[in-house]
Amino acid sequence: MGKLSVVISAYNEESKIEDCLKSVQEVSDEIIFIDNSSTDATVTIAKKYTSSIFTRKNNLMLNVNKNFGFTKVSGEWILLVDADERVSKDLADEISRVIKDGKKIDGYWIPRKNMLFGKWIEHTGWYPDHQLRLFRKGKGTFAEKHVHEMIRITGETEYLKEHIIHYNFDSIAHFLKKTVMIYAPNEANNIEEKGYQFHWSDAIRFPVKEFLSRYFTREGYRDGFHGLMLSLLMGFYHFIVFAYLWEKRSYNADIDPSMQDLRGEVKRAGKEFTYWVTNEELKQTSGILKKTLLKVSQKLS
Repeated sequence: MGKLSVVISAYNEESKIEDCLKSVQEVSDEIIFIDNSSTDATVTIAKKYTSSIFTRKNNLMLNVNKNFGFTKVSGEWILLVDADERVSKDLADEISRVIKDGKKIDGYWIPRKNMLFGKWIEHTGWYPDHQLRLFRKGKGTFAEKHVHEMIRITGETEYLKEHIIHYNFDSIAHFLKKTVMIYAPNEANNIEEKGYQFHWSDAIRFPVKEFLSRYFTREGYRDGFHGLMLSLLMGFYHFIVFAYLWEKRSYNADIDPSMQDLRGEVKRAGKEFTYWVTNEELKQTSGILKKTLLKVSQKLS
């Protein structure tokens, strides 16, 4: 059976890190802890679980320090876990089984349950949220270009069944701090590097497209009011991404929209919204009709 090294990279996570470390304690043969120059009790807590602690500069490109952690492991297998994540008992058992099986697989995708504002979000684009976190040493690395990039694996991959539990945003302040200050500027850089052509209309199109995608296409409405709020918040996030793109142009735009331009853009967005609302209403009505017809047929049989 191959040795399993768990890599954790954290910055000022004293309120969450102990539960994270406890969740990997039994499944791991060693824990490699990368401290991103924390100023709270994070390191003090980590020392109770491992002596393999490395202090690094807190890099906004989070994956730089994670890649560094991969170079420090002694195990054949690496499991990457974030400070706000927990390895469930069932997942720990499944990881032990697949490592012991000795199959010629180089990496495993793990489904993730995202807990947002106190609730497991089963839709809205947050589930199953597969993450490639378990892989053979030397077979996986981050590209270090985008904060939400996946580990790139050289070789074959498969999917595990059990979950990582992710305690994601737990307050509006937490959401704003991460999305506005870390994720949005990184996303703007990524979009610009891909050749984005700036246009004022994207100030409306970016957030509207994201909201419609979250709430309707990815069925955010099935998560109740949480789904509505998360879809709106993600729409706001994409508006901030556009604002950073505007900032990169020294707050200039090639065209100043007229009232007619603005009216046309708002009208287009309204048509899209009406289409999706009508479509979902028809689907729900069809479902009710199907149930009614089924009950009638059962009574008549």
